[in-house]
Amino acid sequence: MFLCFSVNLTEMMKDNKTFHLIMEKKTWTQAQSYCRQHHTDLASGLDQIYSEEFKKLQNSTALWIGLFRDSWRWSDGSNFSFRYWDMDSFNDGLNNRKCATTLLERSGRWSSAGCDQRKPFFCYDDKLILIRENKTWEEALNYCRQKHHDLVSISNPEEQGWVQERAKNASTPFVWLGLRYSCTARLWLWVTDYVVCYERWASGGKTEDCDMSAAMTTGGQHEWVSQRKNETFNFICIKH
Repeated sequence: MFLCFSVNLTEMMKDNKTFHLIMEKKTWTQAQSYCRQHHTDLASGLDQIYSEEFKKLQNSTALWIGLFRDSWRWSDGSNFSFRYWDMDSFNDGLNNRKCATTLLERSGRWSSAGCDQRKPFFCYDDKLILIRENKTWEEALNYCRQKHHDLVSISNPEEQGWVQERAKNASTPFVWLGLRYSCTARLWLWVTDYVVCYERWASGGKTEDCDMSAAMTTGGQHEWVSQRKNETFNFICIKH
């Protein structure tokens, strides 16, 4: 079993994520793949593991969570150094245990297990979805509006952080954002028609031209760069 979650883009740093308890037993890698395909990722980070909504779905079974042993990192890139291990269970056969589970029957502490064991798990959803298909900016915009809501817009550093976490899993060096240069207005506009207030342009990466839209680098500092609209990249949509 495992658990997934969701979060509203404009409220991302608050406790409003939606979790999904998946009772089908899978290995940790299978659970991660399932969550990424059907939701957002395995439940990751302390803000999720200790949220009230997460606690409502607890049962007495050990469940996969999104923590794995590569210096113990969260599946979705969350940056939390705090750990809550049940040390007796954790230390038993540690060398062969590289994925984390909840031990909900033991006051919520965590244990580790071999990643090839089959367990239920927790997934989560947020309002962002990475589309790993290569499309032009216009094609990406149409895809998002037809199948989800819109190409992603970024209005503050918190939203930048969540978008760049999705971008890390892209298969192209850039991902399209919902930002394009308007020759009529002679400024950059989001697809929502809002003017850019928060910005994260790379040095020398901003070119004001009628044929330009903005993309985020999928590595490094995840800065924004101008790209010709006929280039093809992965992209990030906002879901309804």
